[in-house]
Amino acid sequence: MFYVFYALALIFIIFWCGLWILHFIAIFHAKLKFYRKIDPYYGIPYDGVSILKPLKGLDSNLHYNLESFFTLQYPVYELLFCFEESTDPAIPLVNSLIEKYPDIDAKVFTGGNIVGVNPKLNNMQPGYLAAKYDYIMISDSNLRMREETLTDMVQLMDDDVGIVHQLPFTWDREGFAPALEKIYFGTAHARIYLFADFMQVNCHTGMSTLIRKNLLDDVGGLQSFGCYLAEDFFIAKSIMERGWRTRISSLPALQNPGCSNLKAFRERLKRWTKLRSAMVPHTIILEPLSECLILGIFTSWAVYVIFMWDPVVFYLVHVLIWFLLDYTLLSIIQNGSLPFSKFYFIIGWLYREINGPLIFLSAFWDNTIKWRTRIYKLHMGGIAEEISPKLKL
Repeated sequence: MFYVFYALALIFIIFWCGLWILHFIAIFHAKLKFYRKIDPYYGIPYDGVSILKPLKGLDSNLHYNLESFFTLQYPVYELLFCFEESTDPAIPLVNSLIEKYPDIDAKVFTGGNIVGVNPKLNNMQPGYLAAKYDYIMISDSNLRMREETLTDMVQLMDDDVGIVHQLPFTWDREGFAPALEKIYFGTAHARIYLFADFMQVNCHTGMSTLIRKNLLDDVGGLQSFGCYLAEDFFIAKSIMERGWRTRISSLPALQNPGCSNLKAFRERLKRWTKLRSAMVPHTIILEPLSECLILGIFTSWAVYVIFMWDPVVFYLVHVLIWFLLDYTLLSIIQNGSLPFSKFYFIIGWLYREINGPLIFLSAFWDNTIKWRTRIYKLHMGGIAEEISPKLKL
């Protein structure tokens, strides 16, 4: 029995060492990748980009978010705003921006086309069919863009690259919930995202992504992914399986929703956890063991078994170093002073670390996903079934 415990302890120590390697790779990868100098005159003539903006509803920051797309420092692009309903309250706002910036090629599409259970793809389908450029950019409604972002993404689209995507991050906002979002996206989420990008493992999110349109057309367009809720993962999977690379933009995607609260944040993380577990089943084991506090408990026991080290001291040092590396990574991605105090960071970091395992457990026992007004049942492989449908388009 001793040898069984010894072998198990050794496995935990090896896994623990692997995660520290992951930490350092993410930090160095972020340092090398982010905030490179962007030459606005690079690559003339420019390739045109069709930007799909799926929209639903109105919030207090939507005007600023959408206007940032009308002021991009890029010469050839079109904006395709897609609405599920012709009565959406955001349509007058979009029309007012189109009038304000008459030199920008922008169109509004309403009604959508049903191509599957995914409401985002249903919403974007008319815009996709009308897109006239070789590059498609899919951009969520809550993003606020820097002027040079599109130029940066197009410049990174080398001959062997099929997708350029942005690391999810957040715009600076006041309050604990926005601070918690920035901490999560700049630490736990960024760590895995950057490591996966370094290893060329599929980590693609459809929050802000530039794609060669012909690679989508070759497999039937967006409608080929309508059976999935996490269409972004399967789009990247399809493209990477055909030998194309993905690259990460040197500028993160800046989420800027009109309001944030802790309940909505937890529900969002729970939904993502369910999707990951269905698409990549081995995360059911690896994900909770990768959490700082849980990993520290098991590894403290392991070093006591093998080396007879004090488990309490080891655990405290483990947590401290993990905390410092997370702060370092967040500072690199922020590229400047954090919009909150170090005390805020400590509280937010502890809140996230304590709630991470709890969110995973609550997600594990329920395979249904609530998305706005709809409810879906999730099956292994990532295929979704709508069980509480909204009125059909």
